[in-house]
Amino acid sequence: MKLFSGTINNLENSLNYSNLKQKVIAQNIANVDTPNYKSKEVLKTSFQSELKSAMQAFKTDTRHYDFTNASARTSFPVVQNSNSSYNHNGNSVDIDKEMAELAENQIYYNALIERINGKFNSLRTVISGGK
Repeated sequence: MKLFSGTINNLENSLNYSNLKQKVIAQNIANVDTPNYKSKEVLKTSFQSELKSAMQAFKTDTRHYDFTNASARTSFPVVQNSNSSYNHNGNSVDIDKEMAELAENQIYYNALIERINGKFNSLRTVISGGK
């Protein structure tokens, strides 16, 4: 029996994803007026496909998830959006889209922090004997 489930590792991996996404969004916003700057994004489908494949690998119950393989992935691909141009100067940053993604990522990050705090509070309760 494992003392710690892989949930903490998965939450850490998710926080790494959110952190990288925050950096990429901030970089896009900082370069909103830079001529010929092409916006970047973290590939969300890569993270979701990794999660889905890991969920399918653990077949005892569809609600169960084996986190051991998901924690091994620590990098997420960042791609440059070179297909479009929103400004006359060749810049492809859409500030409204970036601000919406920033708000969405902040909500995601806060939810992860709440969840990991809950896990640590549960561990503290177990260690202290329920007091």
